[in-house]
Amino acid sequence: MAETRFLVDTYLDWTKNENIPIVEDFGLDLINMDVTPWARQGDGVSGAFALAKGRGDFLDMQVIEIAPGKAAAPQKHLYEEVVYVLSGRGSTTIWATSGEKHSFEWGPKSLFVLPLNARYQHFNTSGREPARFVATTNLPMMLNAFHNEAFVFDNPFEFPERLGEEKFFKGDGEFLPMRPGRHMWETNFVPDLSTFKLQEWKARGAGGSNIMFVLADGTMHAHVSEMPVGTYKKGHRHGADFHEFAVTGKGYSLYWYEGEDEIRRFDWEHGKILVPTDGLFHQHFNISPEPARYLAVAFGGLRYPFAEDKKKTYMGMDVNVKEGGRQIEYEDQKPEIHGIYLAELAKAGIEPRMNQFNIPTADQRQVAAAAR
Repeated sequence: MAETRFLVDTYLDWTKNENIPIVEDFGLDLINMDVTPWARQGDGVSGAFALAKGRGDFLDMQVIEIAPGKAAAPQKHLYEEVVYVLSGRGSTTIWATSGEKHSFEWGPKSLFVLPLNARYQHFNTSGREPARFVATTNLPMMLNAFHNEAFVFDNPFEFPERLGEEKFFKGDGEFLPMRPGRHMWETNFVPDLSTFKLQEWKARGAGGSNIMFVLADGTMHAHVSEMPVGTYKKGHRHGADFHEFAVTGKGYSLYWYEGEDEIRRFDWEHGKILVPTDGLFHQHFNISPEPARYLAVAFGGLRYPFAEDKKKTYMGMDVNVKEGGRQIEYEDQKPEIHGIYLAELAKAGIEPRMNQFNIPTADQRQVAAAAR
């Protein structure tokens, strides 16, 4: 009698068979994560699976490091992949259905996408330094849906329309104006996220700015947000799978579930990532003498949200929770939050730039309450 199979997770079974480290945590340090040789990726390439606890059911992260002067083996797969470069320099070639090649060079803080089921190859163009990047993919969804590796990795079907225009591989793109917080940039490659022009988004707090990306006309979402010096964003929540990569500056995030008194903290800088779990309130704070940027990658974007919860997130991300949205206004935030931030800025010798919002500290709220 055949063994009864139940509660099968095809993706997790597959990761174990790849024989590279599997790291699972709430927040992760991707630059210093241990990697080991990964046969699938070819000679001179190492990797690890970085599985954030808030990743949801659809996404994973693959940390890949290519040794100096080496090239990864050509790949082709029926899942979407968004790449953020952590360190080193290299190039990638993508082959179109017609055989035409699209090649581009990348470096630290580059962002690019690998169009669905297109053949591609990565190269480390330095003979002295390794190149490390993190790929956020929807492989778990595809393997668990079809539980057939050949269908995912050896599928001949092609999607030539996903490659888009040639300029999308050259660091150029197309600006798609919507409204603050929803402006989009369509492309396949951004050479440097630290210098990319963002759009003002006052509703998210304190002079912040952002841009949404449409990448290879796919369902993978990405956006970049920036907090000016001496400022922080408003608290908010959303569903699982938003992978939030620190790009510039340094700071910390506070997080808690609705109804909790305890506030927890995660400190970040380039190479660190926070992935809030489903419904977790969280709030980002810049404590560096430069603007702080982060990249968020998720499944379901503004063009193709895929799930109803993603639609609610994009419609309510700058709407007060009191009005059915997903944002906490400054005047409604936990009373200790502002005081913690002022103390952090004082330690760093940075002047706060939040005065226009007249946010009281916990002590000031107590004095006001006693006077009433």
